[in-house]
Amino acid sequence: MRRAYDPPMTQNDDWADRTEQTVLDAAVARAPALGWNARLVREACEACGLSRGDEELLLPNGARDLAALLSRRHDARALEALAVVDAKSLKIRERIARAVSERMEAGAADLEATRRCAAFLALPTNADLGLKLAWESADHLWRWAGDETTDWNHYSKRTILSGILIPALTMRWFDGRAPAEAFVARRIENVMAFEKWKAGKDFEAPFRRVSDALSRMRYGAKDQPAS
Repeated sequence: MRRAYDPPMTQNDDWADRTEQTVLDAAVARAPALGWNARLVREACEACGLSRGDEELLLPNGARDLAALLSRRHDARALEALAVVDAKSLKIRERIARAVSERMEAGAADLEATRRCAAFLALPTNADLGLKLAWESADHLWRWAGDETTDWNHYSKRTILSGILIPALTMRWFDGRAPAEAFVARRIENVMAFEKWKAGKDFEAPFRRVSDALSRMRYGAKDQPAS
């Protein structure tokens, strides 16, 4: 139970949030020269007056934590841009195209730092983090687009969009906006064509047939349990 003289519960969180963003600003400014690595973390923290103890407390995973902060800043920046757009006025393919475009441009505002961070996330040791951050971005964009599914479609939509985002963002950082936008348009068209083909098809039928066969093997044709 909290007492009247206890400090606010969000005090440490507020300090951490503010300091994370200050360190991230310093890192974005230094990344073009230093790359995305432990040295960048140390110099960005030093520029903000943080000791090594503070650094370990704030960014226990070093450059990985810093990469996550940058990705989430770009997510927030994209959502801010999308906030003025009426998603319901757009067709679903237009919503996704617009959402991906805003996410690409959000990162392009820090282009040189974003390139260094993208190269860092492309390393095999960081692939898990890159996939997690892409999923987070896809989830934000689908929620803006109005998706409220809670069944397996929730996961399939985010998996598909993650598969579009990762190469699209990479193309935007290194090849420019036009090739990235063209790639996104093609991929969305492919997905929509697949969804149209899939509509009305019973993809659960093979699993039901296997289940029925196993049931017959276990119980016999005459003594199967009621479904």
